[in-house]
Amino acid sequence: MTPTDATQPTRLPLKIGLVAGWGDFPLRVAASLNRRGYQVHCLAIKDHADPSLARLCHEYRVFGIGRMGAQVRYLRRAGITEATMAGKIFKTRIFRKFHLWKHFPDWLTLRYFYPMFVTKTQNRRDDMLLGTVTELYAAQGIHFSPATDFAPELLVQPGNLTRQTPTSSQKKDIEFGWQMAKEMGRLDIGQTVVVKNQTVMSVEAIEGTDECIRRAGQLCQTGFVVVKVSKPNQDLRFDVPTIGVGTIRTIHESGGRVLAIEAHKTIILDEAQTIAAAEQYGIVVVALE
Repeated sequence: MTPTDATQPTRLPLKIGLVAGWGDFPLRVAASLNRRGYQVHCLAIKDHADPSLARLCHEYRVFGIGRMGAQVRYLRRAGITEATMAGKIFKTRIFRKFHLWKHFPDWLTLRYFYPMFVTKTQNRRDDMLLGTVTELYAAQGIHFSPATDFAPELLVQPGNLTRQTPTSSQKKDIEFGWQMAKEMGRLDIGQTVVVKNQTVMSVEAIEGTDECIRRAGQLCQTGFVVVKVSKPNQDLRFDVPTIGVGTIRTIHESGGRVLAIEAHKTIILDEAQTIAAAEQYGIVVVALE
């Protein structure tokens, strides 16, 4: 080692915590973080995260959804002050019988969520729940950044994504559905509305996008339009609208013909495969600003 080399400080790796829920999105974010030189410490949510995440992370630990105190201690021991979250958390599971005992919340979780789940003095809207999570972490010195900051290539660009474009009547349904979906988002109910002939067939709530589409298919077997948008005041740190091959397949199986999404604020996983599936099934996909 030369004298010059000896004076050079050792560069510590950039560390980040990844709170991983269900789906492919956490895998894409972990891969992008690796490319950017981050050392990824994954907090995999039990019964949600894909175990194959372990091969993309420096450390991989599974935590129950109610063990936020343990999650924070894990990150702090690793010297982490920044985190991001990716993937779906199935909210329906927290309403099942004995959910508190199954997830066995620790003291820190109870301290922050007691008003919601025990005294029931606060609402349980997504924004309230996820905002409380980020508040809990921030109070312990760990701040969340949007996952899309680390994988911006996943945000869809505006334009017709398929060769086929919407008809004039479908454009009217898109415009009508867009207004309805934005209003549902403003109320923090859901992000997806299914429309046929400017009539709302189904609205997404706690069940998720796929079930919303399937319910519309039970009422109208052919030709409906699916509109999925961000909330008017979307916090990109969590709950960003996401589509993929599975979304296209569900629309096809349910009888839908069009998927309209919001450009720059919707994540599209495996875009080439997703659009190829839409072309195969004859489904129009358009991203609007």
